[in-house]
Amino acid sequence: MIINTGGRTDTVQYYAKWLLKRFEEGYVLSRNPLFPNKVSRYELTPEKVDCIQFCSKNYEPILTDLSKITDRFNTYFHYTITAYGPDIEPGVPSIEKSIEILKRLSAVTGKQRIAWRYDPVLLTDKYTVQTHMKTFSYMAKEIAPYVDRCIFSFVEMYKKLEINMPELIPMTGKDKDVLAKSFGETAKSNNLYIQTCGTNGDYLHYGIYPSGCMTLEIMGNANGISFKDLKHKGTRQGCHCIESRDIGAYDTCLNGCKYCYANKNPNKAFENYKYHDSNSPLLLGHLNETDTIQQGNQKSFIGQRQQKLTRL
Repeated sequence: MIINTGGRTDTVQYYAKWLLKRFEEGYVLSRNPLFPNKVSRYELTPEKVDCIQFCSKNYEPILTDLSKITDRFNTYFHYTITAYGPDIEPGVPSIEKSIEILKRLSAVTGKQRIAWRYDPVLLTDKYTVQTHMKTFSYMAKEIAPYVDRCIFSFVEMYKKLEINMPELIPMTGKDKDVLAKSFGETAKSNNLYIQTCGTNGDYLHYGIYPSGCMTLEIMGNANGISFKDLKHKGTRQGCHCIESRDIGAYDTCLNGCKYCYANKNPNKAFENYKYHDSNSPLLLGHLNETDTIQQGNQKSFIGQRQQKLTRL
């Protein structure tokens, strides 16, 4: 099975101590978002976990101790660095600081296990098509030597986003085409593999490959292992990723990103944070008497079980 640590919250940035503790003790508990009294237990051991998928906007809190995980498990890291400032991403480091941290992360994990995410791409009066083209070009030159690939997506106009970001300018098909062409050319000039995420548009003619950012092929190549040939169901339309188990919780990310889908509102996350106990097997709070715990399905995707290899 694949463990996902960053789909519901930025676990690495705000709950690093808890995350390290869970791997030290070898298990984690996760509440069902729809049925909170149903709790799943997952064993966090190399025998039960095929690969750990990380996604964060700041890996600095875990860098010093990250080898405690990477030395034992197959891993793959998504590092989100966008063009936006604190007006849209209040809790995220600056572009320059983020790039510096990414380079340090690459030194620990190796470039083959890192994907740079430039998403979502959205437009406002401040963040125009030209701004994205210029910023992406600058960042690509700095980041390309340290990552496996670049992944980007165009923002999805869901109802909550329209409320949280009234300044948002709807993106036209022409806007997307101009940006895709520019991103493709920039990636090519920097020898950077680039692909979309959750996007059905075809931009292959610009050198941009289709969606599927968490596939068995990507994780297998990055870690030198062979997975079974399985269908990737994805999580939404346009997604071609393999299924995973997220151990985070919604309404817990303190980044405060205005486009975030995982928080109902920024205040809710700060309210929930007071229930966090780094020694609890749950990200938020503790077990209740009414909770039902069941062992999560941890079927392996690996074709022939392999031992974790020590990397230089």
